[in-house]
Amino acid sequence: MKICGIDEAGRGPVIGPLVISCVALEESKLIELEKIGVKDSKLLSAKQREKLYDQIIKLAHSYKITIISAQEIDSRASVGLNLNQLEALKIAELIDNIKPDVVYVDSPTSPDPNKFEQMIRKDLKHPCDIHAEWKADLHHRIVGASSILSKVTRDREIEKIKKEIGMDFGSGYPADPVTKKFVKEHWENALAKYIRKSWGTIKELEKLKNQKTIAEFED
Repeated sequence: MKICGIDEAGRGPVIGPLVISCVALEESKLIELEKIGVKDSKLLSAKQREKLYDQIIKLAHSYKITIISAQEIDSRASVGLNLNQLEALKIAELIDNIKPDVVYVDSPTSPDPNKFEQMIRKDLKHPCDIHAEWKADLHHRIVGASSILSKVTRDREIEKIKKEIGMDFGSGYPADPVTKKFVKEHWENALAKYIRKSWGTIKELEKLKNQKTIAEFED
């Protein structure tokens, strides 16, 4: 029986991609994840995650990683999808690609994680058991494995962007002062392609700009 875990990294940041990973193992090999020390990526150091990334890929029956750019995240609104629905659509695509028997997925919907399962099934073609659980990355090592692949991949993508633009924008999270400064200075120029314009941070900047424009007009 092929067991699959799915988790994401980067739902909250205002900069950079959302990454969703799917890891599948034969049920008899799940114990190997415990042996190598797999757990929720948030409980591991960057060095530990990097080491486990390669070990997980070697162990996996199959795996797939989807990188969703800031521009694609923003475009979801034009087709009537919220972030949860976009994530569910991408997860359905991953499941259809990997074709597991059982899926454990970290659910963003609380207090009823089953709502997320229903969202996934809306676009799913492959028949399988789906267990959508709140904090599944803490409770299932197979989901922890996918969280590690997602986190390492997103961290690498963020470093690629920083190297490409020659700037450090911090963690990419709205509360980070370095990120705030970068977003305020670049949300309207060429670097804006890395910024999620549908986030509240940008909506606030647009609001302030409009207020300033009106005030200047009235003067």
